[in-house]
Amino acid sequence: MAENSVLTSTTGRTSLADSSIFDSKVTEISKENLLIESTSYVEEEMPQIETRVILVQEAGKQEELIKALKDIKVGFVKMESVEEFEGLDSPEFENVFVVMDFQDSVFNDLYKADCRVIGPPIVLNCSQKGEPLPFSCRPLYCTSMMNLVLCFTGFRKKEELVRLVTLVHHMGGVIRKDFNSKVTHLVANCTQGEKFRVAVSLGTPIMKPEWIYKAWERRNEQDFCAAVDDFRNEFKVPPFQDCILSFLGFSDEEKTNMEEMTEMQGGKYLPLGDERCTHLVVEENIVKDLPFEPSKKLYVVKQEWFWGSIQMDARAGETMYLYEKANTPELKKSVSMLSLNTPNSNRKRRRLKETLAQLSRETDVSPFPPRKRPSAEHSLSIGSLLDISNTPESSINYGDTPKSCTKSSKNSTPVPSKQSARWQVAKELYQTESNYVNILATIIQLFQVPLEEEGQCGGRILAPEEIKTIFGSIPDIFDVHTKIKDDLEDLIVNWDESKSIGDIFLKYSKDLVKTYPPFVNFFEMSKETIIKCEKQKPRFHAFLKINQAKPECGRQSLVELLIRPVQRLPSVALLLNDLKKHTADENPDKSTLEKAIGSLKEVMMHINEDKRKTEAQKQIFDVVYEVDGCPANLLSSHRSLIQRVETISLGEHPCDRGEQVTLFLFNDCLEIARKRHKVIGTFRSPHGQTRPPASLKHIHLMPLSQIKKVLDIRETEDCHNAFALLVRPPTEQANVLLSFQMTSDELPKENWLKMLCRHVANTICKADAENLIYTADPESFEVNTKDMDSTLSRASRAIKKTSKKVTRAFSFSKTPKRALRRAFMTSHGSVEGRSPSSNDKHVMSRLSSTSSLAGIPSPSLVSLPSFFERRSHTLSRSTTHLI
Repeated sequence: MAENSVLTSTTGRTSLADSSIFDSKVTEISKENLLIESTSYVEEEMPQIETRVILVQEAGKQEELIKALKDIKVGFVKMESVEEFEGLDSPEFENVFVVMDFQDSVFNDLYKADCRVIGPPIVLNCSQKGEPLPFSCRPLYCTSMMNLVLCFTGFRKKEELVRLVTLVHHMGGVIRKDFNSKVTHLVANCTQGEKFRVAVSLGTPIMKPEWIYKAWERRNEQDFCAAVDDFRNEFKVPPFQDCILSFLGFSDEEKTNMEEMTEMQGGKYLPLGDERCTHLVVEENIVKDLPFEPSKKLYVVKQEWFWGSIQMDARAGETMYLYEKANTPELKKSVSMLSLNTPNSNRKRRRLKETLAQLSRETDVSPFPPRKRPSAEHSLSIGSLLDISNTPESSINYGDTPKSCTKSSKNSTPVPSKQSARWQVAKELYQTESNYVNILATIIQLFQVPLEEEGQCGGRILAPEEIKTIFGSIPDIFDVHTKIKDDLEDLIVNWDESKSIGDIFLKYSKDLVKTYPPFVNFFEMSKETIIKCEKQKPRFHAFLKINQAKPECGRQSLVELLIRPVQRLPSVALLLNDLKKHTADENPDKSTLEKAIGSLKEVMMHINEDKRKTEAQKQIFDVVYEVDGCPANLLSSHRSLIQRVETISLGEHPCDRGEQVTLFLFNDCLEIARKRHKVIGTFRSPHGQTRPPASLKHIHLMPLSQIKKVLDIRETEDCHNAFALLVRPPTEQANVLLSFQMTSDELPKENWLKMLCRHVANTICKADAENLIYTADPESFEVNTKDMDSTLSRASRAIKKTSKKVTRAFSFSKTPKRALRRAFMTSHGSVEGRSPSSNDKHVMSRLSSTSSLAGIPSPSLVSLPSFFERRSHTLSRSTTHLI
């Protein structure tokens, strides 16, 4: 039996939110109402249809659903069978049925009756967001695919396609028969067809059918969306699905790498010549002819198709990357015609000789390099090592067109047939600078700009932080050297021996200081980021491979191109030195060149100094990450790590005897840390990089000024490799002894103690560092290393640690000592003048015992000076003569 509604809508409006799609029946009712109103001129307001939710079978037993309907103020009733629907049907209500299972017979009966059916997630989602129930002319179970527009291709079984379309509608998605720009996802059962090609060109995600099935399995999860990247990327169609590849012309290493990438991207590979292959990937720069006649079904493509498909994360169209054999009929015909027009080989050699002579003469006259292969002499020069290609024309010039190509020089003077040595060096300086600017432009235009572009096909290849780490200040370096190149070009075009080249580099010396150190200092980090991303991200690996094959890169990798800024300044300094040698003493540019060379050296010294500081700061950060609880004030711009020493504590301080202690010597302080007994968890940075957990626990950060003496303990049968530090904390009057045993033989004890004394002397401004070292017998200070590694010693240390933990557990009190004393005094005053009762005695005894427990200091909370306080009287006699 149907139950009466426990809550009805207080407003006359419907609780359904109308969408852009209206039910046909609602439209007809609206039209009839308008017609009646217009003909009868009834001024009374038409009665409104109230929304009522009917919870079918199991849905009526869900308390969560009932609470959600109350939250959105929608009336509801419960229904056990379809037969009860006739008794619930009323023109006063717009019924919305909530069904738990869209697969059972009750749902089918309601669907055939053209009833409006929704799933429980719809109700819960509306309650969570405070929204009315959505209007839909189709059964709607959840909103996992709301606002998604899907298109299907490659499905031959109608039953499977109908099933997928139905599930998409149940999750709120929209289906389009034809593919257009409004389609958000293409569901493909194959990697061919017009829809597939259009989706690839538009960058539309291409999904497997499993995407829909898996989204339906998660239909009951609140706030789940099938379009989120983490979920969607699991079901994207891989680039080489349904493809069987073979490779030709690659080295064994390259072939192995490409075969691994093929399997990783959903494809298969077979040996060369197998008839089952669908694609033959050819290294077009090596293969001149195919070893067999390919079948019509076999795609013979360049390697760019392979890497381009991986970069786009979708199978690229083969027609743009088809391999063309070098011995095509057209090419053979042109070669044969050329041979007929050539009378004999002697004439060809003579003509070649004349051409080379003409080119040589042009080189002598023009201030710019000939656009032919450079000579062997030029190839071996220091500056030309920065040229990325064998021929200058192979590099694309992204800068301005050389002024010599657009206008004549201002002071056009006849260039002598034989230029001076100074002019030759200046020309080489300009040539290398122009090549260097082209390299920087190649890095920016081919690598950085495409990686930073929005809307990349298949999503971003790298994160913005990774791009910044890789390229750093390359754009700034490019801007500075573009200006230098332009100034050198003006000087070469309007050449005069008195023109100053040194002034150009002096002019931009400050800009060089600003731009180079940030890049050079972090070049190793940039290199490591490239290697890591290339291993972890196949799309980035494919992106690098595609660009490396382009002529602008000269078949060099990104790392090889990025090392050029590191090499450029030393090369310029050598060329300026060479230019100074060929400059006359009376030429004013000679002194200017010396200043320019000095400024470049200052820039390089600044780079080296910054690099040293950067490495030192990195070492300090490593210490902070490794030591749990390390004080923040350890990080300082003037501080640097000098030495790390692994030791074992031989006394009770700064930790228990036998504890493994690590000493970090800085230029002004000593960080003391012990090995952690338990290492839990890992550190994850905001960028997702995982850092290993801290393996050490901070004990004390001691200024070197507190070290009064360094004791070199003599070697005996019971004492090996031991030393001690005599320390006086600022809050104590007595001296404290810290004794250690070095566990590593890499650093001799003598060298370590001298190093420590030298930095202590520098801190306290003393020149006699050796006087800080005192050689002592181990018996005088009760120091020995005997049985440090024995089983009995380890057991003793374990018992001591357990005892300490128990003491620590009882030493903590939730009630402060002062409050306990106040309570005790109050209770004592209240019973003054009368004998305390048994109950009073019991209370006072408990308070006094608790107060005594609270007075026990906890070892974990005692500072270093209080640790040393206990043993100071035993050392006073032994250390008096040291001070």
